[in-house]
Amino acid sequence: MRPSPHRLRTVRALLGALLTALATLAGLVAVGTPAQADTTICEQYGSTVIQGRYVVQNNRWGTSATQCVTATDTGFRLTQADGSVPTNGAPKSYPSVFNGCHYTNCSPGTALPAQVSTISSAPSSISYGYVADAVYNASYDIWLDPTPRTDGVNRTEIMIWFNRVGPIQPIGSQVGTATVGGRTWAVWTGSNGSNDVISFVAPSAISSWSFDVMDFVDETVARGMAQNNWYLTSVQAGFEPWQNGAGLAVNSFSSTVNTGGGGPGEPTGGCQVAYDTTVWQGGFTANVTVKNTGSTAVDGWRLGFTLPSGQRITNAWNATLSGSSGAVTASPVAHNARIPAGGTQSFGFQGTYSGGFAEPSAFTLNGTACSVA
Repeated sequence: MRPSPHRLRTVRALLGALLTALATLAGLVAVGTPAQADTTICEQYGSTVIQGRYVVQNNRWGTSATQCVTATDTGFRLTQADGSVPTNGAPKSYPSVFNGCHYTNCSPGTALPAQVSTISSAPSSISYGYVADAVYNASYDIWLDPTPRTDGVNRTEIMIWFNRVGPIQPIGSQVGTATVGGRTWAVWTGSNGSNDVISFVAPSAISSWSFDVMDFVDETVARGMAQNNWYLTSVQAGFEPWQNGAGLAVNSFSSTVNTGGGGPGEPTGGCQVAYDTTVWQGGFTANVTVKNTGSTAVDGWRLGFTLPSGQRITNAWNATLSGSSGAVTASPVAHNARIPAGGTQSFGFQGTYSGGFAEPSAFTLNGTACSVA
């Protein structure tokens, strides 16, 4: 039966409304929604690239049982983690995401390996998702070597234990405590037979944090376990599971290594951030303006900040955000990737909150601390 003209007009009107809605939504970037299809990896040493700059790896080496990771646009989740190994020995794997080089697998565009003495800062942000029915640690690994090698085992491994569940402990023995990055850590040192290991163990679980990798490198050098003429080869964030582990996730990860005295991606004269909000009961919007107060343009900018507890981002525009709560890194979209000297770029987001409302207290632009307008 041929449809009536009235019905055709109705269908066309509905299609027009749908296209208009889609065009409107195109300007919004939904936080937590991957920009590309998720990729699941079950191969023992399989890997894939996310964000065009980090590598997600399955890295199963201590068991023959199946392990699968699903890479998202901002991190990964451990979707299958069969089998177990004794808790008084090595873990069964290290599913992780990294910047740098790992057994000749180098992340795209990485600045690593880089000599420690040439690195001015190495800002990083991490957000973890934990589970209760497994034995594991959440470990951020930093690798150092006397040579700029991109293969094999490095001389010294720095491990930051953000969390541990079950009867496990770091390699070696505890040698004291240290304050690094404004936090207090139990410090363990030892050797696993192929490299030296220094571990910084949090007294309680840390779900998300923004910090400078070089704070831990400097502490390691001060303890005589590395030297300033050595090379930083990779920084990695993931998990060491001993038993189970399905559901563990790196929700978001960012890592930048700044070398020398200020390149095109590093503001040579500083930066300033204006954070303007509209707040209502349980919700808010934030419009963020980033000003480059330096004398050279900043290309590929990344603005780091930490949302106060209870806040969660639901959508954003004019930027891609890694993380929806806690540590957040904003990076540009195609049309606003450069901040000229003396110029600005702006983006915004909408979110929810519980309890009292507060604004982030600090911002960094490509690792450089910004003043707040």
